[in-house]
Amino acid sequence: MLGIPTILLCGMGFYLAWQAAKVENFQLSIFLIVACGLFLRIYAGTDFFLHEWDERYHALVAKNLIEQPFKPTLYKYPVIPYDYTDWSSNHIWLHKQPIPLWAMAFSLGIFGVNEIALRLPSILLSTLAIWLTYKVASYYVSRKMALLAAFLHAIHGLIIELTSGRAATDHIDLFFLFFIELGVFFSISFLKNPKWYLSLLIGISIGLGILTKWLPALVVVLIWGLLVINQRLPWQKFFIHLVIILGAAIMISLPWQVYIFNTFPLEAEREHVYNARHLFEALEQHGEPWYYHFNKIRIIFGELIYLPLLWFTYKKNQQLLKGRLNGLSLLAWIWVPIIFFSFAATKMQAYTIFSAPAFFILTALFFRYFSIYNERFFFPKYISNLILALLILLPVRYSIERVKPFTIRERRPEWAENFKALEKQFPLGSKTVVFNVPKPIEFMFYTNAIAYPSLPESKILDSLSNLGYKLFEYESKTLKIIDD
Repeated sequence: MLGIPTILLCGMGFYLAWQAAKVENFQLSIFLIVACGLFLRIYAGTDFFLHEWDERYHALVAKNLIEQPFKPTLYKYPVIPYDYTDWSSNHIWLHKQPIPLWAMAFSLGIFGVNEIALRLPSILLSTLAIWLTYKVASYYVSRKMALLAAFLHAIHGLIIELTSGRAATDHIDLFFLFFIELGVFFSISFLKNPKWYLSLLIGISIGLGILTKWLPALVVVLIWGLLVINQRLPWQKFFIHLVIILGAAIMISLPWQVYIFNTFPLEAEREHVYNARHLFEALEQHGEPWYYHFNKIRIIFGELIYLPLLWFTYKKNQQLLKGRLNGLSLLAWIWVPIIFFSFAATKMQAYTIFSAPAFFILTALFFRYFSIYNERFFFPKYISNLILALLILLPVRYSIERVKPFTIRERRPEWAENFKALEKQFPLGSKTVVFNVPKPIEFMFYTNAIAYPSLPESKILDSLSNLGYKLFEYESKTLKIIDD
């Protein structure tokens, strides 16, 4: 009912944006592109259930943070023994850094505990990132081509999936993409006006990125460095501003690390060691060959993405040999994440998604180059036109495959509706424990009860009963009281 109207509306909006760009009405064009990107994200984000990986865990921790913002917990009140090293069923939950979780908790606290409130921060930041791509791209390409980069961002299938919680690592990687791009945006603004407060904003963006997904956020420092070196900023000013950037990033990100190591030493040590193991061990069955990310970009950005990537890499290497550094910042934004995560033993498709804006800009650069110089090529012009068309149509196809507007989806699954109904039928408070729940994490999000997937030993049940807990068993979509 909503998929086809959404696509038709967005199709009309993108067409009008193209017409506005042709007459150089860039403000109207980017407004329409951002608006259509928002509609796509709202459509995908209105699944009225929690997705299995990893949204359900982020949702429950965010819900628990509403009352205790500095005590991230999965099982808020664990009543049976647990393994503190198992992030999928423990108590203190430090598996992710806190910024996205705090943002989701803030939204849930204002708008109520529901799926849309959970996804609202991601939808807003994901939409704002489209505009950031336009502004960042305007430094590398013309404003018309910057609109193309923004369009590719607006329709990008994996970004929309992450925004809506449908893909693994979901809101965490979406927030990370946003803060990385925000840091690049402030870095470009710094070139025009090298003031201390812009360095401070760059550092804050990096610090927030670290508090989202740890040290890969430092790629912004490299991008900033290449930009200002190309701008020939005096070395004295370079080091002063570098100190401001790193100092701000440390001041934003370090206090939380100190806090958790002092307050939750076992869990904090465990998670930091676990994070390091991603580099050397294929964790949670995410082992892939070394070329995984290089191979994956054809799926994420379209099969022709290798043409602009190899063209731009060759071109910039040729310029580098002549002592010209222009464009190396864009190249670093693309290649450094790919190379770094290719060496890491654990690999997932969204690990390099924070370089997506650079790929959109790269595609726009190549589109312009191919449009201007297609007469120089040895193949017929219709081949050139086909390549230009596919550079856009392949990402569009990928977006439709990911968003699935023409697929009948169960947006209100029976199990989720049942959990919500049980919260109204039974007095499910913090002194209520429900066993044999098929989806205990989701159950605790939709209700105020404590839930477990199986029944424990009878002596544990007796102990809980003596402590005043109300014990239930989930059976046939309802709750059955467990007799003493």
